[in-house]
Amino acid sequence: MATESPFRADVLRGKAALVTGGGSGICFEIATQLARHGAHVAIMGRRREVLDKAVAALRSEGLRAVGFQGDVRNQEDAARVLASTVEHFGKLDILVNGAAGNFLASPEDLTPKGFRTVLEIDTVGTYTMCYEALKYLKKGGPGRGPSTGGLIINISATLHYTASWYQIHVSAAKAGVDSITRTLALEWGTDYEIRVNGIAPGPIGGTPGLRKLAPDEMGKGKREMMPLFKLGETRDIAMAALYLASDAGKYVNGTTLVVDGGLWLSHPRHIPKEEVKELSKVIEKKVRASGVGVPSSKL
Repeated sequence: MATESPFRADVLRGKAALVTGGGSGICFEIATQLARHGAHVAIMGRRREVLDKAVAALRSEGLRAVGFQGDVRNQEDAARVLASTVEHFGKLDILVNGAAGNFLASPEDLTPKGFRTVLEIDTVGTYTMCYEALKYLKKGGPGRGPSTGGLIINISATLHYTASWYQIHVSAAKAGVDSITRTLALEWGTDYEIRVNGIAPGPIGGTPGLRKLAPDEMGKGKREMMPLFKLGETRDIAMAALYLASDAGKYVNGTTLVVDGGLWLSHPRHIPKEEVKELSKVIEKKVRASGVGVPSSKL
């Protein structure tokens, strides 16, 4: 049974969206929630069978959805899919760039070709889709008013905020995505009334990404490091997308919203809480005995 949404069911009524990588995982849930809240949704992906299954699932709920096969790395594919989306729905209001590639690899085992492949999908693919979408999203574009632009949401990550083991390729790629988000928010927000934001998901249960990057075999002992002590759900990311896409987020521009339960802030607890209390008492006694740091009036 679906959990009740905190948003009105028609909050995106009349909007048209394209979600890359929307055939599975987080981006399928984003596509689903956009559609459940009134938007007409197109999804783009490389594998026809995945697209067909996703579109069938959406249409089984009575939602208006269509799938277009294409690779975000290919500029001709990007232009064709965007044109087809606008032809199908009459306009484009929301572009979600979620297509991504990832795998675990030590830098010494990662060839430049493997490194380049992830950057081409995540970073160059994101920019290519944005570049080809500009003509449709800018104010005065097809189906748009003279003063109202559309929205871009780029799916990022938190890996590059510090450093992550075996993720040098994705860390570099997502750092580039965040830079694209900020720069386009500045330039296209100013010139074309297009808002550009990002979402940085944490570990999301039941997704292909989590199965590849954190298989059960390496999961033991990790959960106690998570502030909220649980994995996220695809719905958590979709709700963030709804916020950004709705009027609730109309003044948010150039921000990458972290949705990870605080995980990226976490560190191992090296000293148990009770031990800290006892240790503090011992240190305080030593300080007082030495007179260091004690106000002169109390000496």
